[in-house]
Amino acid sequence: MDRMSSSMTSSMTGMGLGGITGLTSGMSTLSCVREQQITIGGMPSNYVPGLSASYNISSFCHRPGLTRRCAMQRAGPSAQHRPGRSHSTGALHRMKHSSRNSPNNQYTHNLICKLADQNERRRRHDTMELIPQSYYSQQPLKVELTEFYSRDNAKDHHTEQYELVNDNILPNPVLRRGQNFFFAVRFDRTYDKQQDVIRIVFCFGPKPSVTKGTRVVLSVNLNTQQGVFQHSRDMMGLGMARMQEATTTIAPIGTIGTMGTMTTVSTIGTMAPMSGMRETTTYGVRRSSFGNETMPLQHSPLSPPGPMDRPAIERFSAAAQHPSFGRSYGSRHGSRHGSSQNLTSMTHEMDKWDVSVQRQDGNTITFQVHVPATAPVGVWNCWVQTNRTGQRDNRHDYKCDEDIYVLFNPWCREDSVYMNNDAFRKEYVLNEQGKIWCGTWRQPKGRKWIYGQFDDVVLPACMYLLERSGLEHSERGNPVRVCRAISSIINANADDDGLMVGRYDGEYKDGVSPHAWTGSVAILERYLTNGGRPVEYGQCWVFSGLVVTICRALGIPCRSVTNYVSAHDTNRTFTVDKYFDRDGNEVPNGPDEDCFDSCWNFHVWNDVWMQRPDLPQGYSGWQIIDATPQEEAEAVYHCGPASVEAVRRGEVGFQYDTPFMYGQLNSELCHFQEEENSDWGFIRMASNQCQVGRKILTKNPSRDDDEGEGDLLEITHEYKSVDSSGPDRGTVIASCRGYQRLQQYYEYPDRNFDDVYFDLMDIDVVPYGQPFDCTMNIQNKSHEDRTILCVLTASACYYTGAIASRLRRAQGEFIVRAGQREVLKLHVTSQEYMDKLVDHSMVKVHAMAYVKQTRQAWSEEDDFPLNKPRMQVQVRSQPCVGQECSVTFGFQNPLTVHLTDCYFTVEGPGIQRPRQIRFRDVKPGEFVNFQDKMTPRRAGERHIVATFSSRQMDEIFGCAAVSVRG
Repeated sequence: MDRMSSSMTSSMTGMGLGGITGLTSGMSTLSCVREQQITIGGMPSNYVPGLSASYNISSFCHRPGLTRRCAMQRAGPSAQHRPGRSHSTGALHRMKHSSRNSPNNQYTHNLICKLADQNERRRRHDTMELIPQSYYSQQPLKVELTEFYSRDNAKDHHTEQYELVNDNILPNPVLRRGQNFFFAVRFDRTYDKQQDVIRIVFCFGPKPSVTKGTRVVLSVNLNTQQGVFQHSRDMMGLGMARMQEATTTIAPIGTIGTMGTMTTVSTIGTMAPMSGMRETTTYGVRRSSFGNETMPLQHSPLSPPGPMDRPAIERFSAAAQHPSFGRSYGSRHGSRHGSSQNLTSMTHEMDKWDVSVQRQDGNTITFQVHVPATAPVGVWNCWVQTNRTGQRDNRHDYKCDEDIYVLFNPWCREDSVYMNNDAFRKEYVLNEQGKIWCGTWRQPKGRKWIYGQFDDVVLPACMYLLERSGLEHSERGNPVRVCRAISSIINANADDDGLMVGRYDGEYKDGVSPHAWTGSVAILERYLTNGGRPVEYGQCWVFSGLVVTICRALGIPCRSVTNYVSAHDTNRTFTVDKYFDRDGNEVPNGPDEDCFDSCWNFHVWNDVWMQRPDLPQGYSGWQIIDATPQEEAEAVYHCGPASVEAVRRGEVGFQYDTPFMYGQLNSELCHFQEEENSDWGFIRMASNQCQVGRKILTKNPSRDDDEGEGDLLEITHEYKSVDSSGPDRGTVIASCRGYQRLQQYYEYPDRNFDDVYFDLMDIDVVPYGQPFDCTMNIQNKSHEDRTILCVLTASACYYTGAIASRLRRAQGEFIVRAGQREVLKLHVTSQEYMDKLVDHSMVKVHAMAYVKQTRQAWSEEDDFPLNKPRMQVQVRSQPCVGQECSVTFGFQNPLTVHLTDCYFTVEGPGIQRPRQIRFRDVKPGEFVNFQDKMTPRRAGERHIVATFSSRQMDEIFGCAAVSVRG
């Protein structure tokens, strides 16, 4: 039967094996690939009789189903058979010049491939008879179990607070780049140094690529022993006498147990029993310094009993194949110890993935992996590949179940987000709560916000948002690109599916009011639960809180920043223009209906900390990003990162969006009144109003004030020069656009003949539900009487500066005697504003005056909030982990009407997940006292934040700090 099959194969191919060889070698589109020779028993393992021992028949023939298209040639006489050609050459000729779509041609091609494959398998069988059977007696190593020591690694990586790490079912490693981590693999048999090959592969993204740095292959070879592993990071000075880099002793998986108890885990062939693995809280550390002295090895409860020799560590690496971001900073600010040559070598090693064998104990091998400080940030997957030497096609691939989260590392000097102040890292990376400042520049109001970056929903939501942003996976190691992507994906516009929809008109019936949120966790969880559909609704301060959560979760230091009197210049004139007619009524959108400028009472953005190697030296540090959609940049609503120092210096030519941010802080408010004698129909009115960017605040990292505003920190000087050393505003504007228009339309007219002084008085704190007075002072400093037209208006407004509705208006013309003073007062009762107020309960007062004799024009406006009662939050007894405790929330209704559709929103990281609780109607003037039960999950200093909302009134919020015992 074998002879018959061989005979049939030979006849069908025309010339048997030689015919196949002649046919395929004549095809110009195919190439011969020389394979590495592996000698077994004195004979190459790929030896095939009738062929050169240096080539394999598989190099010539395709597998069935894989079509090789030949170049199309013109049909004609040249396609006919000519005498002297071999049969194989003629067959090739016919294949080349026949139609590509001919079924016979396809059939013939598939047939030759199939027959060649069959022949190759037979020849391999013949060759295997000459090879010792012991060579094939062992299959590749198979992985039975992996252990990433998530909790233990997290302690060194400052990630032990992440709930993903502490998951009881399948803890996920959360690691920071620029550091080492340990993981162990248990195989089905003992590792054979001579025949077994192990590769550790890390992949990132849908199409991992070695050249783009999203796929890393680390080969493990125990044949070469190099002694104890000491990474270059141990030897870098970093401003300390010693580095506490851990070469940690970890027990094999087969002996993992609890503290003081050694238990044996039975052999398991699948990954399912991962949930049964137990981890310890501490493990021994061998420390190394710049010198070669070593500290004594401390025995770990994970280690087997008895004395333990110093393990031999073998180290192998794979160089990062993508450009390293921030290398210049690492070398510029790194350690000065050692020679420059050694320092260069150390810096080079920091940019590579490394793997070393920490110990081998039976079938278990513990590895130590170094993640370079330039690695892309995101979810990585780990594969363990095994094969026998010379049998790479017979390979076993094992994919670990755990998602490996790799984050930025502000503790690592080589990372571009490195922050060298531990107190700042504690605040801007690890703090789960903070304050976002609202209100007005005269009456700042801090609102407590739970960032909750360690919640188990946050990191998965961050990774999904980065995927939706479209940022290339290979660029996710660059914090500049990552933060720019974050600024675009937070807000949801018509053209994308961002995280949250912004709304500013007070209509929130089909969603959640921005004032009802207590933190970011509930928003991110709703986003994931709804399949990535944008959450409704948010405003700039909510967007800022979300940015803080995402950045801190990813390891980027971040803070929320509030700019009071923030300009939104839409026509790039560095001015905010408003137009009024002769009667003092505002002209919407200007006379040409193309002016959409606005001046927000406050606007909240974010600062992120990073190095900027793309800018000249001196512009690193805090960078501005703004997630609130205002103006498109590169056809996308995103803003930043713009260097704070560049904005302060007026360097508007630097990336990204620096001119726009400069305009928000330094634009000028310009009011124009209709004037028949003007060449273009309007004249500019004088104003003694405070400038844009009046005050810039953030939370003080060294203070917490749950009852008042004692923890605010003014940072105006970081954004604007407070002395004459700063850049001239006109010069900066001239560098961005023509200066002639500024001179022609925006300069004040000659005011030498102005002799009447006007002043709009500031309004003190007004409790919600109480009346108030708007007062305007007029003083005639001339020796003649003056006829003055005055307009005084009080309106309910949004915090964006837009008018919601008019509350009251007074207008009149009267004579002010020479040298006399007059006071114009406008009284507004609670009944006149109660049902007209909108978000933040803000009132805008606008005053305008015109002197007929001198054509003097003046205008000014001021905003103030009506203060609502503050909620009191009290915990009756000291809470303990796992024990239920009572929390009381109370406030008094300041209104004379019932409050309907009432609900509380309560949240406390480590105590209570975000929860909304419906509440009954509240009577007029009633003191509300509501009690809720909570069960703390984590010990330490915690905060509880609550808000109350109703149809008639919202923005009632309060917070309390509690100490939870373990």
